[in-house]
Amino acid sequence: MKQQRDLSFWKLWNLSFGFFGVQIAYALQSSQVSRIFSTIGADPHDLSYFWILPPLMGLIVQPIVGSASDRTWTRLGRRLPYLLIGALVAIIVMCFLPNSGSLGLGISQAIIFGLVMLMLLDTSINMAMQPFKMLVGDMVNEKQKGLAYSIQSFLCNAGSVVGYIAPFVLALFLSNTAPAGEVPPTVTWAFYIGAIILAFCVIYTFAKVKEMPPHEYAQFHGITENAGEKGPKENMFKLLVKAPKVFWTVGLVQFFCWAAFLYMWTYSTDAVALQAFDAPSVNEVTGVTIDGQRYDDKYIFAGERPVIENGHLSLAGITVDGNFTRPNTVVLDGDTLIANGRIVASDGVDKIKADGVSFVAPGKWLMVDGEVIPVTERAAAVSELMLVEPGTQLVLAHIAKLDDNTGKYVLEQTSTLPAVNSPEEIELNYKTVLNPATPQYQNAGDWNGNLFAIQAIAAVLWAVVLAGFKRRKLGYSLSLLIGAAGFISVYFIHDQYVLAISYALMGCAWAAMLSMPFTILTNALSGGNIGTYLGLFNCTITIPQIVAALCGGAILHCFAPAANGAPLTVGMLLVSGILLLLGSVAVWIIKETFGSQATK
Repeated sequence: MKQQRDLSFWKLWNLSFGFFGVQIAYALQSSQVSRIFSTIGADPHDLSYFWILPPLMGLIVQPIVGSASDRTWTRLGRRLPYLLIGALVAIIVMCFLPNSGSLGLGISQAIIFGLVMLMLLDTSINMAMQPFKMLVGDMVNEKQKGLAYSIQSFLCNAGSVVGYIAPFVLALFLSNTAPAGEVPPTVTWAFYIGAIILAFCVIYTFAKVKEMPPHEYAQFHGITENAGEKGPKENMFKLLVKAPKVFWTVGLVQFFCWAAFLYMWTYSTDAVALQAFDAPSVNEVTGVTIDGQRYDDKYIFAGERPVIENGHLSLAGITVDGNFTRPNTVVLDGDTLIANGRIVASDGVDKIKADGVSFVAPGKWLMVDGEVIPVTERAAAVSELMLVEPGTQLVLAHIAKLDDNTGKYVLEQTSTLPAVNSPEEIELNYKTVLNPATPQYQNAGDWNGNLFAIQAIAAVLWAVVLAGFKRRKLGYSLSLLIGAAGFISVYFIHDQYVLAISYALMGCAWAAMLSMPFTILTNALSGGNIGTYLGLFNCTITIPQIVAALCGGAILHCFAPAANGAPLTVGMLLVSGILLLLGSVAVWIIKETFGSQATK
């Protein structure tokens, strides 16, 4: 087998430069998707289930891309056509995803639309990301692979920094709040700018990278087939059976690592909002209880008047010092959103209590539909529920649509409840979550991006240190141990700036996760199936995330609620720390092998 020559630094750089743009998209996805879904109205206990889609698509797409690209030879190259297709889809989807809550859809419909966009985004990112890993396996010799993957890790983390801090930087120029259920402009424009950078990176890659022709690739990789043939004939399952032992031992470490980071991506925004920003909670209504019987659904109507709309109390009006008005938007002291449209958002303190008792203390002021109204004695939100007349039969509806022609609601999947004599007979069923319509929550979302950026910068710096370890397993294990300390410390820290230390420690684990597994694995591989093996190895990234996502809601329920009643999402980062501790121990069962030594 002919030995591959060393490549110059800039050729190694060009092989991975496109990763910069792809990683911006990935960073926006990992840091902002949970924020987007929470803002739309998703339950925190359900967030982990939404995160099943990204790794599931990676599990399906990456092995297919790896195997197909092993057999692809075109004028554009072998791996690059898949980069082009993936990047184009990602660019389009990045323009739609942050607008999921701004299309006039109900909460459920907006969440479904967002899930479809998330599925497409992660599929396209996976399709665009995989070729860069394969290009290093194709074109770099064993001696330089460590350097090549370190460069890739640097560009990966540099792209992450740009994606993570984008909303925070844009908050200097754009509004960081939006109407309830809509994503702030800072997040939306971060996705737009990320799409533009991704397009530039793809163009640069095609201009600078020229893949090997088939006959040259065969010489360097010990392939005996004639150059005109399509390459190896073994299917993925046979190759999996013949995979080197290191494939499985590194995969075990991967399981603990990627499950840990899945929980960080899912719960970090809420954890930061809860720990460091004192984000207020809100009671989201799920239904009513009448005469001890519980009735839950998305919509409840009293005649033609909506009492509960998509899990929110419907606003009838506001009383200020005894005067009743029917406003559209109410803001307390220019800061806390009390009502938006027909939705009661807050009582100005921490929870919805639109029962005629909640009040705003004297000396405060309200902005009601743009008009400033001082509060001398008391202000209260009045819900439609309070105005239910004796003898009224409420109607449950799973779907309610407003007919633009008649101005009336069209109800689907309805059922009639027992008649009620007074509103006092009705008990609300609700769940308590952090209020995403508050500035505290959205500011925490921006700061969470900054913390992710600190993690990425720390990963870049630690990658340099990691390259100096002569004992690769020692560096790998130590990195995961440091990362575990970072995750666990978040549980005990309540200062937003001190949290930066925790996330910097997490960055050490991230640096090792991005470079060590692929260096160890590709050194153990030879022949024409590198792309297929890397695609299969991606299962050690995606399967742990799928398992973690399926378990996330149940694990979160094991933690008692926080002091304000919201789910204790910071507990999930504690779980992440424990997982990384297990990963640091599992590193020591890896036995590194090289080339032909690893095939049995």
